[in-house]
Amino acid sequence: MRRWNVFAALLFLLVAALPAVSQQDFVSRYDGFIGYSHLYSPNLSLQQNGFHTQFGVNVRTWAALGLDFSYFKGSSTLHTTDLNSTQLAKLAPILPLLPPGFVLAAPFDATTFTFTGGPQFSYRRFKSVTLFIHPSIGGMHESVTAKPNNPILTQIVQGLIGPSMKKDDTEVFYGVGGGFDLNLSRHFAVRTQMDFVRVNLFSDILKSAQNNIRVSIGPTFRFGRNIVQ
Repeated sequence: MRRWNVFAALLFLLVAALPAVSQQDFVSRYDGFIGYSHLYSPNLSLQQNGFHTQFGVNVRTWAALGLDFSYFKGSSTLHTTDLNSTQLAKLAPILPLLPPGFVLAAPFDATTFTFTGGPQFSYRRFKSVTLFIHPSIGGMHESVTAKPNNPILTQIVQGLIGPSMKKDDTEVFYGVGGGFDLNLSRHFAVRTQMDFVRVNLFSDILKSAQNNIRVSIGPTFRFGRNIVQ
């Protein structure tokens, strides 16, 4: 929750400090962003840290086309309450045989990639701040490796996902994102942004789709000619 509180505080300070000045008179043709990013999947209590990169071409002062890539690593624990009915049916004959007090929960490591492409719409009424919003439509690839911590759990996990205890999936995700650039000069800014996306990874195991939140912050570099007419 601390990360969301920090983001909310930054957003409040931005709104409170917005200057009532004329719109921006310089918009570069290209911009690139790279920064720290955090991906949170509440359904699985999965928190992952990584980086986020973007490259965009401003086709109008208010519209851009761009590419987006991010990479994350983290870990969590899978519980029986996360499983779909098919997997629960596989476990049903095993449950009465487990030792008293045995906790059926499997720790796992996750590596996640996201990749998107599409439009972004900007509001440049304020000289020192650029506000933007974009659809979040793309692909998410996730690789999960189970880390069972005892022999019984190891056998159960291998029965569900195979002897390697590793599983990969790639699915389309959709959502919406936005944020702001704090313009420090014509060619440099600090970007803060958040995306809310929904994706249905590992539908053969999990009972529901995941609602993910991605927060990113870092420098933005601008280059190319001024497209303001």
